[in-house]
Amino acid sequence: MISDEKRARLNERQFFGRRKGPGLSPRQQGLIDDLYPKIGLSKPEKRPGALDPKALFGPQFSRFALEIGFGKGEHLAHQAIRQPDTGFFGCEPYINGLVGFLDTVAREGLGNVRVYDDDARDLIDALPDGSLDMVYLLHPDPWHKRRHAKRRFVNPHNLDALARILRRGGELRIVTDDPVYRQWTAMRMSQRSDFDWLAESPKDWRTAPDDWLFTRYALKADREGRWDCYFRYRRL
Repeated sequence: MISDEKRARLNERQFFGRRKGPGLSPRQQGLIDDLYPKIGLSKPEKRPGALDPKALFGPQFSRFALEIGFGKGEHLAHQAIRQPDTGFFGCEPYINGLVGFLDTVAREGLGNVRVYDDDARDLIDALPDGSLDMVYLLHPDPWHKRRHAKRRFVNPHNLDALARILRRGGELRIVTDDPVYRQWTAMRMSQRSDFDWLAESPKDWRTAPDDWLFTRYALKADREGRWDCYFRYRRL
């Protein structure tokens, strides 16, 4: 049985919430059984280069991107359709969200995505140096309670890891509608010397990028008076 001390350490490191919601329908379970084995990734060895994007997607792909916590995959699917020559990694531990994305993959016939149903840091630790052109972190869990702040994904250790796998000139995009997380992100990123904030005026971080998709979550937040902040950083 896991000890209370070990459980506390694991919880402190975990940056995502629940893993499973309502029970799956037979069709949804079929997607897990049949489609996930084709595009899903097993837990890789924890060393840089253990996961080779070109070997996974094929030599015809020269650009690669990662979305951390893709929810139901609306944005991930949008980008994969827009950029058929880019290989997309997507991580989502919430099984019901993963199934929603698998449904889209089957419907759209997406062949340029690979998904992982656990902690995104497993993939990040295994990717080669400078192997990604883009990393998306959209609406991460803000973990409002002070004692949970260490679970926020934007922290020095994770940012070091993202800096390692992003090529020079690559982009890290962080979007949040939470005022606490806005301030938290701005402060942490201002301490970095390996990322350059692309905003030149408030308009730049209040205006959605040209390729942005307003997901159901983003539209709901807007209706409720919460506005998105679009942080965009270039890897130096």
